[in-house]
Amino acid sequence: MNPLVGLMRGFVVDFFNRHDVVRCRELMVDDYTLRVGDAVISGRDEHYGPAVQAQFDQFPGLGMTVHGLVVGEAQVALHFSEHGASGGRSACWSGIALYTSNGTQLSGCVAVEDYAARRRQLTTGDVDPVDPPMAAPWDTSPGAPDRAAESLVRRWLADPAHVAATGVILDDEHIAGTAALGFDVTATEVTDMFSAGPHVAFHIRQLGTGADAAGSSAPRIGVMCSAGIVEVIDGSISRGRIVRDRAGLRRSLSPT
Repeated sequence: MNPLVGLMRGFVVDFFNRHDVVRCRELMVDDYTLRVGDAVISGRDEHYGPAVQAQFDQFPGLGMTVHGLVVGEAQVALHFSEHGASGGRSACWSGIALYTSNGTQLSGCVAVEDYAARRRQLTTGDVDPVDPPMAAPWDTSPGAPDRAAESLVRRWLADPAHVAATGVILDDEHIAGTAALGFDVTATEVTDMFSAGPHVAFHIRQLGTGADAAGSSAPRIGVMCSAGIVEVIDGSISRGRIVRDRAGLRRSLSPT
């Protein structure tokens, strides 16, 4: 098994699905850093482990299903769903994460999870179905980088209207329908990207303006992070999935 794939198998199967926080010490470096939106959780034992344990406490039966795995030279991208029950109500929400490794342990991660979809389900009591699992994620082979594909995706990401029109699935739209964000993007920064064969994984941070939750007439400046995996075939983007931090966007637009 490829070493990076082995680390991800340990992360999903041994650590996350068994709720074995102690396993972090074998899988992750001491100063492991997770970036979720604009939040930074640094330090495996001091901050990351307790944060994950708090989520396990909130969702005692929390599990993870892998839908896609992209393996590059030194990075791995994971498309997954988390699902569990809290307070008598269940939820299933998607996420995409890009992991880095020093070769023997995971050294960091940048991720986006669809907490807006989770909130919707916990509020309504209507749980979303879990997307089909990837048949054999732990047999994935690494792919060579494709700089031309990365350049194409960078240009594509710079035009939010183009992204919305390509057929790439955004958030939970295939389940709950498409809802306008009311967010006008003014700048897009690619904060992480790698490719493996035809697959390009990325994380972006976008600035823009939108109305706050109270419906103020004056637009406010907001921030939204997104992560995605797309497939480039014959010079065009054929399919993919993007998860946007809609909950984080709402917080950034709200008055402090």
